Amino acid sequence: MTAFQATSPQARIWRDRADALKADKRIDGRAFIDGQRVATQSGASFDTRSPIDGTLLAVVARSEAADVDAAVQAARRAFDDGRWARQAPAERKRVLQRFAELIVQHKDELALLETLDVGKPIQYSLGVDVPAAARCINWFGEAIDKVYGEIAPTPHTALALVQREPVGVVGAITPWNYPMIMAAWKLGPALACGNSVVLKPSEKSPLTALRLAELAAKAGLPDGVFNVVPGYGHEAGEALALHMDVDALGFTGSTRVGRQMLAYSSRSNLKRVFNELGGKSAFLVFDDVDSVERAAHTVAGALFFNQGESCNAPSRLLVQESLADEVVSRIVALTPRYQPADPLDPTTVMGALVDDAQLRNVLGYINAGRQQGAQCVAGGAQALVGTGGYYVQPTVFDAVDNGMKIAQEEIFGPVLSVIRFKDEAEAIRLANATPYGLQASVWSRNLDRAHRVARALRAGTVHVNQYDEDDITVPFGGYKQSGNGRDKSLHALDKYTELKTTWIRINGA
Repeated sequence: MTAFQATSPQARIWRDRADALKADKRIDGRAFIDGQRVATQSGASFDTRSPIDGTLLAVVARSEAADVDAAVQAARRAFDDGRWARQAPAERKRVLQRFAELIVQHKDELALLETLDVGKPIQYSLGVDVPAAARCINWFGEAIDKVYGEIAPTPHTALALVQREPVGVVGAITPWNYPMIMAAWKLGPALACGNSVVLKPSEKSPLTALRLAELAAKAGLPDGVFNVVPGYGHEAGEALALHMDVDALGFTGSTRVGRQMLAYSSRSNLKRVFNELGGKSAFLVFDDVDSVERAAHTVAGALFFNQGESCNAPSRLLVQESLADEVVSRIVALTPRYQPADPLDPTTVMGALVDDAQLRNVLGYINAGRQQGAQCVAGGAQALVGTGGYYVQPTVFDAVDNGMKIAQEEIFGPVLSVIRFKDEAEAIRLANATPYGLQASVWSRNLDRAHRVARALRAGTVHVNQYDEDDITVPFGGYKQSGNGRDKSLHALDKYTELKTTWIRINGA
């Protein structure tokens, strides 16, 4: 039974599907290695529960070093014998596009698994996460037979060819906030280039990754090319990052764990590590903004989307003093529409945090904001306590000093910090005064100011008069402790390929 009562036909449909899925115990939590579902060698497993209401979803394989080794060995065999790497790019394209088609065909199933596993609203799992994952896989499949090598401008006595070759076995470790999208951002370019992949999804969100592996196999991906080893970071994740036969590692997660990934590389085979890490993105509103209302709606929508569990969430609102009171009042007035509700109801716009630990973490930051003197002007408490799930009210702090904990550390929850500034120079200084540099936004009708400030901000993406408009064609990543390397776009291919130069001497030329 659930504390939520479905109130619309659409909500009842999703609730009935969820109840049937859990009652029939149809969710397979076993690992996917060398083309088949397998239990762990030790028999170890763990329960995964839905953050919606705490109910049991599945028993999941707790992969350990031996299981990771089996997956890496399968990936290495697949790479070395060329069953995928030596296929023509056009053939790899065909398989990846079929894979993307299957993701779309199974959109309802994947969206339901995603919502049950991480608590996000079903409307976004269905309308954002599934199509974004399919679009990414399809785009890299479509792109790979259009990527050319180079001929260097050598003397006429030589011919120098510069070619991309797959790096080999790629380890991918992905987070729990966008399980399908983050997996696709790694899988798309890595598989398109001809690599074999071992994916370790977060132990908090393993279910869609395991299902994606089955769909990839159905699409024609050869055995061993894509393996999934669910498990804990300190077990399966560490084993993958330390493995001597993993050639490159793509990691998305916290800055703290990103540092560990670099240490694992130095302790093993110096595998290249590409970290996409945290953020504390600044949303700058100047007094010449064209529409205060649109700015307020945009920052609220972007910050509260996905329960604030986004590395690029605009969690610091920097607003010029003359406009601050109006902007804050407009945002506070918007918070009722973002109150948490049943994630399986298609009208819900904010769902559950991923688990109890994240709930306690977010509430701890809210408490720290109060203790350090910030003014909580909206929210600030746990919500829907009787459901058995993990919900927090949309929370707004005003009068925040940029040195406060809530302004410097990534909260990963629906908590907005409002910081007031006097002029452009102070706005730039405050925006850059953080260890992170993932994204930022500038709101001004003055074109010179928009360009000037955008250039001054140390961030991988700077939005102007909007936030988080996006496309697979542009790179995603940050400066400073937000990581290195870029996901998405053709630049992602750099992470999963080696550049080989073949120098040919032409005698008698």
